[in-house]
Amino acid sequence: MYLQSQNSGSWYGSLLALYQLVKTYEYRKADEREPLLAAMQIFLPRIQQLISQLLADSTIFSVLIQKQILKIFHALVQYSLPLQLINNTVMTQWMEILRAIMDRDVPPETLEVDEDDRPELAWWKCKKWALRIITRLFERYGSPGNVTKEYYEFADFFLKTYAVGIQQVLLKVVDQHRQKQYVTPRVLQQCINYLNQGLSHSLTWKQMKPHMQAICQEVIFPLMCYKDEDEKLWQEDPYEYIRMKFNLYDDHALPATAAQSLLCKAARKRKEVLPQMMEFCHQILMDPSADPRRKDGALHCIGALAELLLKKRMYREQMELMLQNYVFPLLNSPLGYLRARSCWVLHCFSPLRFHDELVLRNAVELVKQDLIDDKEMPVKVEAAIALQTLVSNQEQAKLYIRPYIRPIMQELLHVVKETENDDLTNVIQKMICEYNQEVAAIAVDMTQNLAEIFTRVLQSEEYEENEDKTVMALGILSTIDTILTVMEDHKEITQQLEGICLQVIGLVLQKPIIEFYEEILSLAFGLTCQTISPQMWQLLGVLYEVFQHDCFDYFTDMMPLLHNYVTVDTDMLLSNPKHLEVIYSMCKKVLTIDAGEDAECHAAKLLEVIILQCRGRGIDQCIPLFVEAVLERLMRGVKSSELRTMCLQVAIAALYYNPALLIHTLDNMHFQHNPQPITAHFINQWMNDTEFFLGLHDRKMCIIGLSVLMELPSRPAVLEGVAAQIVPSILLLFLGLKHLYASRLVNKPDLLARAGAQDEDQNEEIPSDEDEVNENRNAMQQQSSMPQGQGGEDDDEDEDDYWDDDGFEGTPLEEYSTPLDYDNGEDEYRFFTSALLRVQNTDAAWYQCLTAPLSDDQKKQLQEIYSISQQRRSTAAKGQ
Repeated sequence: MYLQSQNSGSWYGSLLALYQLVKTYEYRKADEREPLLAAMQIFLPRIQQLISQLLADSTIFSVLIQKQILKIFHALVQYSLPLQLINNTVMTQWMEILRAIMDRDVPPETLEVDEDDRPELAWWKCKKWALRIITRLFERYGSPGNVTKEYYEFADFFLKTYAVGIQQVLLKVVDQHRQKQYVTPRVLQQCINYLNQGLSHSLTWKQMKPHMQAICQEVIFPLMCYKDEDEKLWQEDPYEYIRMKFNLYDDHALPATAAQSLLCKAARKRKEVLPQMMEFCHQILMDPSADPRRKDGALHCIGALAELLLKKRMYREQMELMLQNYVFPLLNSPLGYLRARSCWVLHCFSPLRFHDELVLRNAVELVKQDLIDDKEMPVKVEAAIALQTLVSNQEQAKLYIRPYIRPIMQELLHVVKETENDDLTNVIQKMICEYNQEVAAIAVDMTQNLAEIFTRVLQSEEYEENEDKTVMALGILSTIDTILTVMEDHKEITQQLEGICLQVIGLVLQKPIIEFYEEILSLAFGLTCQTISPQMWQLLGVLYEVFQHDCFDYFTDMMPLLHNYVTVDTDMLLSNPKHLEVIYSMCKKVLTIDAGEDAECHAAKLLEVIILQCRGRGIDQCIPLFVEAVLERLMRGVKSSELRTMCLQVAIAALYYNPALLIHTLDNMHFQHNPQPITAHFINQWMNDTEFFLGLHDRKMCIIGLSVLMELPSRPAVLEGVAAQIVPSILLLFLGLKHLYASRLVNKPDLLARAGAQDEDQNEEIPSDEDEVNENRNAMQQQSSMPQGQGGEDDDEDEDDYWDDDGFEGTPLEEYSTPLDYDNGEDEYRFFTSALLRVQNTDAAWYQCLTAPLSDDQKKQLQEIYSISQQRRSTAAKGQ
């Protein structure tokens, strides 16, 4: 009603309300947007009529209304395009509006406003929103070959009807920028993004092609040169300069990032672009009197194209000379930005295969010098990254650096401390992995330094507001973790690191900073892999308190650490009843509250690990508690077979621990709503689920459990009913194991075979009169044109289910090893055959019940298992 009224005063408020409605449905799936589309049947024609009426009026009030209408249209179409609402006629009306907004001039008085404030003016914001709609429509719905099926027709229509006309207007905007007329960074960025999309299509490329050289040399190139605002920032706040250069989403950096992307794609896809641009850059680098800022731009362009240049033999073979003649001299330039740029170029070309070792040595020496001796922080940051990429890509570089690793690591830590740049924590981690032997001597100092930086970052006043600080803190934790991992075999160093790490862990738990729990748990895991100190046992109690409060959301992250507490020092675990009690309480709580099946699987696994680890160690009093916890969870209904088998497995482990104790426990266990004795329920469920025991450990556990079940001295009545299933189930499990053992012996394919491909030219160019077609679309079209029943899905799926990849892979929980998994663990072949032989000798009638149902094939398989068992027995005897 308000939008229909001629009283313009009410329009803006109504549009804000409509915008909120559209935003509510913005990311909903197409079928969930019905209420919105019903409303927009009424509102869309009205707002289109309103914006058309206002286009000629460039007063501030009119332009604000236009901007609000564009925001509504953008939210309506940016995630899915409702073709039933916006047919070709409606779209044409909107495209005319968008084109007119892009084509009209901004009032000249806007130039009196300070340049930094101009992007906030309504006239520019209006263009920004128009452009966001245009580029979104082109990228997501209007680019044939890159759209989903429902937009095929629309894409063809869009490309033929609007793409060229719109591009003409945007080329005009780009040309205004070229002629030094003001265009806001966002508008320029979006125009360049549109051209980037246009490169893929012959229609738009033909229109762009005559202007491409000018665009590359007079638009892209200047954007990639060092500018006045860069110089101002470098001088006034070098740390902010570093932050801006590494933040690709910074407003000032946006046009340059878009320009680089356009240059790289044009050079890759359209054959004239690369030779022209390389010649242009080469002329600048050769000219001794060229403006140093243009030299920076030329190197920026060449570095951005490095990946492509390294794929083309003609350029690849000139690159060593280019580095020697134009880059090395600039590493000693009096201008800091040129030293930084030269380091960056070396980083881009670090995979190059150097023919002259001296050139590589020189590169490494110069970059090392820039890292250690340079006074300018932005240079040090680029030198650090270049040094690490050279070391990672060049075996020789690694050797040259080895003697200097201590001063280099100290300098890296200093730079991290000063700049808090997250990319550098990455550099340190990679260097630690490359030089783990050398790092041993300075590991404690480094960790101490990192802990101090971490504390400072955490305690800084802007920590809460600044997301970069969180990323930085995470990077430091990850670096400390890397040191711990690399020092794993150096017991005395790990002991020294423990105190430092415990301070860091304490700091996180004290605050508390929940988003770092995963990282500190990983640190605690690293500190408990070899031995567990009294301080680390104390941490178990602290963690128990913490996780009482945090709802066990992090139980799966705790699992590796808890597994260490159980397996690394079992004596200490059992010496204090409190330890086991704490771990059991956590598992019990996870299995009781609704923690999700992944966490519940982990909790059940941990209980199984405890039972197997403590077999023969007198934890009889725990068995009823453990078994009750998992069976109670089982009785509540379980969706996934993983959790079902994991709960069963705890009871199976208990059967292996002490058969009489388990049966006694089951006979005395009663659950509400279930009058049936739990023993029968458990055994029936187990027999139904044997095929879901996957991987090595679970199958082995199941075979051992079934073997114990066969031999029970006083058999529960339920066993008579399932006797015919026991041995066939075991045979199926053995079949799975056989495939698994065989697949683990097969060597993995040689990945190095592909390394030789570097000498071949790789070409992605598209002829001028062709479009770039997405491979996926071809595949989709072929698939959709296949007659039913021929392609894609296999008709007899079920049969192969048991042998899918899961059948051959270990299960994720297998990494939590138990004594059963060690080389000297129980041998399932010998365990089963011994049990069956004993049954045969002591209870012929029961043996008959077990083996009578076997088919000839199954009997043959049983014989095979006997002979493997014999082989294993004799191998074990020889080994003793």
